Amino acid sequence: MLSVAQITIDPSQFPENVRRDLLTSLRTRRVNHKFHYDSLKQTQKWLALHEAHSPARYDDDCLAIYDRAFVATAGKIKAKSVHVLGLGCGGGQKDVALLKQLSARGKNISYAPCDVSTAMVLVARAAALKIVPDEKCFPFVCDLATANDLPTLFNSRSRQHAARLVSFFGMIPNFEPQAILSKLAVLVRPKDLLLFSANLAPGTNYAAGMKRILPQYDNALTRDWLTAFLFDLGVEKSDGELRFSLENIAQSGLSRVRADFHFRREVPIKIEDKTFTFRAQETIRLFFSYRYTPERVQKILARHGLEVSEQWITRSEEEGVFLCRRK
Repeated sequence: MLSVAQITIDPSQFPENVRRDLLTSLRTRRVNHKFHYDSLKQTQKWLALHEAHSPARYDDDCLAIYDRAFVATAGKIKAKSVHVLGLGCGGGQKDVALLKQLSARGKNISYAPCDVSTAMVLVARAAALKIVPDEKCFPFVCDLATANDLPTLFNSRSRQHAARLVSFFGMIPNFEPQAILSKLAVLVRPKDLLLFSANLAPGTNYAAGMKRILPQYDNALTRDWLTAFLFDLGVEKSDGELRFSLENIAQSGLSRVRADFHFRREVPIKIEDKTFTFRAQETIRLFFSYRYTPERVQKILARHGLEVSEQWITRSEEEGVFLCRRK
């Protein structure tokens, strides 16, 4: 039976700040992605989607590149003690596979599963406790986009003389590149390693690659997961429809998949004393996901003082894992 969990919750996820972010999402018609993981129900929907459609769960080649990345990364760490900081840990499957490789090399491991969802953090913690003792597991709930002074907090958790490995799997596509990479650049210290994954647009023609992957997002489980946010606020299925499209972002040189809910009729959404009225033909952006290429990853990281030392790309060219350091 699992022990009582002690979880640190950053002020970015205190109720008053979550309410502020929710009101901002509705006012700007741009939903903060964290609200798709806000409840246990949404977490379960995401886990079901991940299990059914993530290449890391069913594509042997995708599984293989993660295995190779974990083996290579664990082999590069010479210190006896390692602190793994799992940013955006989700259910923790990838972090746990990484922890197993470190454990197999006799490393003294500590682990901080970090996510915006308390439910996700608990799932990752439960999985990690098979490898890491409870007293060396430090679950942390925060919104990476809005949290302040994370370096001070994370540095205080890292044990002296321990190497630090920051993992960031499957998260970069759901953040604006400038915003998240500036955060990562501050967190990754000169001797730290950063291991992250990114969804890629396949082929040599970036635009054609984006068109090729668009249908992967338009499926029943993704629709069920994304629309749960609106339906929990009182929107009915008949009030509109979810549509997926491609969007080019000139300033970053990237393209992304975008999901918007298009209202068919006027719908009011009330949050306590605030009412937001969505008129017929109006839209709200529920989701976006950037697609990179290996070359674009290297170029964007370089702007933030980070460089790729090794990379592992699937044969389909739709997923990549990147091991990075500070320049």
